[in-house]
Amino acid sequence: MKNFKYFSIRKDKMEKELKAKKFLYWIPRVVAILFAIFISLFALDVFGEGYTFWETILALLIHLVPTYLVIIALLIAWKWEAVGGLIFIALGLFYIFRFGGHFPFTAYLIISGPLFLIGVLFLLNKFIK
Repeated sequence: MKNFKYFSIRKDKMEKELKAKKFLYWIPRVVAILFAIFISLFALDVFGEGYTFWETILALLIHLVPTYLVIIALLIAWKWEAVGGLIFIALGLFYIFRFGGHFPFTAYLIISGPLFLIGVLFLLNKFIK
C-alpha cells in the first residue's frame, strides 16, 4: 500500500511538471502574438491622414515594420528559443536606445517591457527543458 501511495504522489508531481512545462512553452508565444496585434493597432492612424489609396497602403506597410520585426523574432524563437529570446531582448533595448528621452517612461514600459518579458520567457523555457 505504501508503494501505491508513493507512485500516486510521484505521478501527480510529474503531471504538474508537465503542465508547467506546457504553460511555459505556450505563454511566450501567445504573449508575442498578442503584442504583435497590439503594436499593429498603432499603424491604423494612417487611415485618418487624408492620403491617396496608394499612399495609404505604403504608409500602412511602413507603420507595420515593428510588427514585422516581432513576427520574424517569433518565428525564429519558435524554432530556436534561445536565439529568439535574445532577439526579443535586443528589440526591447533597441527601442529604448533609439527613442530614449523622447517619450514618457510609461511608453518605454509599454513597448519594451513585453519584449523583455517575452525574451526572458523564451530563454527560461529553453534552459528549463
